[in-house]
Amino acid sequence: MPAWLLMATTLVYLGGCSGMSARDRNTAGGAAVGGAAGAILTGGSAAGTIGGAAVGGVIGNQVDPNKK
Repeated sequence: MPAWLLMATTLVYLGGCSGMSARDRNTAGGAAVGGAAGAILTGGSAAGTIGGAAVGGVIGNQVDPNKK
């Protein structure tokens, strides 16, 4: 994939997050990190990636940056 196409795709993706609430962004970020971790830990297994994304999304959803 050409570098310019990757950069353009990334900018469009990030622009789509502008209307999201903090909880929505945390959920999406948690799912992304969890999916990557699941893929790494299971050697690229689809079940591991999906499971990691699900767990990461739940954890990200429960994180509250305003909680004291």
